[in-house]
Amino acid sequence: MTTAHAAPAHWVAYTDGACAPSNPGPAAWGAVILGPDGRDVEHARGFIGHGTNQIAEITAAIEGLGRVPEGATVELVSDSQYVLKGLSEWRKGWERRNWRNSKNEPVANLVLWKRLFAVADARRVSVRWVRGHNGDTHNETADRLANEALREAARR
Repeated sequence: MTTAHAAPAHWVAYTDGACAPSNPGPAAWGAVILGPDGRDVEHARGFIGHGTNQIAEITAAIEGLGRVPEGATVELVSDSQYVLKGLSEWRKGWERRNWRNSKNEPVANLVLWKRLFAVADARRVSVRWVRGHNGDTHNETADRLANEALREAARR
């Protein structure tokens, strides 16, 4: 008798930021968290205030990953190459250059990056890029949540 081995269970956090009607301008974030069983665990959103799309995207990743238990394996899925490359490619160089980018300028949004790194470091994080507005159900939901937060804030 042969037993099939299932892939290891892990969490998935889909995150998206929004900035509208201008960038910079009002900014918000949305997140969809899937548990190890693949089911939705949480849909979350929040208004940031005045910011940029980059700030909204980093904040979305912080908020999404922060909803996954510490120590867990989690895949961060985003349409933001900025966030994913910051986590997976750029961080080591920034740290080596004392938080300066490849142009020897201070890293933009450093306070947020350090918050994201702290949240990520408390989990086992992998990253996956999805094209925005391309039919990925959970990415579309994260986008909708971020835009709902913008609309709610505009009504206040």
